[in-house]
Amino acid sequence: RVEKMRTRILGVAAAMVAAAGPAMGFAPVGLPSLRRASVMHFSTAARTVMSAADKSQRRKVLGTAVATAFGVAAGLQTTELVASAESADPEIMTMTTTAGDMVFEFWPEVAPETVKNFKKLAKSGYFDGQSFHRIIKGFVIQGGDPGTKVGYGPDGTLDGSDASKVRKWGTGGPGYNIKAEFNPRKHEFGVLSMARSALPDSAGSQFFVCLGNLQSLDDKYTTFGKMIKGDDVLKKLGTAKTIKGDYPFARQGIEKVVISAAE
Repeated sequence: RVEKMRTRILGVAAAMVAAAGPAMGFAPVGLPSLRRASVMHFSTAARTVMSAADKSQRRKVLGTAVATAFGVAAGLQTTELVASAESADPEIMTMTTTAGDMVFEFWPEVAPETVKNFKKLAKSGYFDGQSFHRIIKGFVIQGGDPGTKVGYGPDGTLDGSDASKVRKWGTGGPGYNIKAEFNPRKHEFGVLSMARSALPDSAGSQFFVCLGNLQSLDDKYTTFGKMIKGDDVLKKLGTAKTIKGDYPFARQGIEKVVISAAE
């Protein structure tokens, strides 16, 4: 009976994924919202432009059927992170946000091209002035869309916002894609990973930072670094007030990103 039930669940999940098709848009693919224990919400983070008929469903993501079938164990961590011995990179990244600074190490030993691309964008000022456009408590914060530099109202909230610009959040990128570099590094609290569409080689500039241990994302997204300082900042960002669609009500800004030599 258990085996039949498992087969049935997998069949339903596969059918839902197949029905979703490539038009489901960017990911993280399979990032279900965990805002309520009793109801599973789905949302898109970095999505392709969809038709008007799809707008009401624009926060769905390919792969959520599997996540629903097997569940996702995620929880906000409380242990202060320390410098990791995993990194072989001589440089670190300081991300100054409206909530404070977060410092990250890179993992070029498992994702060399991803790290190279991210550093190139950061050094050019690409991320400066952007905002985290998607926050799911206990799950992820997501940024990297240049379109998020605009859209909020004069007071820095969604009151008086430009709806035409807000609707485009999550669709932007650098104008090119990079190949996936899936690797054994796990999606844990503070880990950096690349958002993508249903296609593996579709990441560009959008990234997310994990707010918990997210095993369902392992080997499906390219992990390429980890926070080594600033977990209080990440927790503050991760608990920001959001509205429908996982948009932060008040701007959670990425003010400046600096690449410097590791101490």
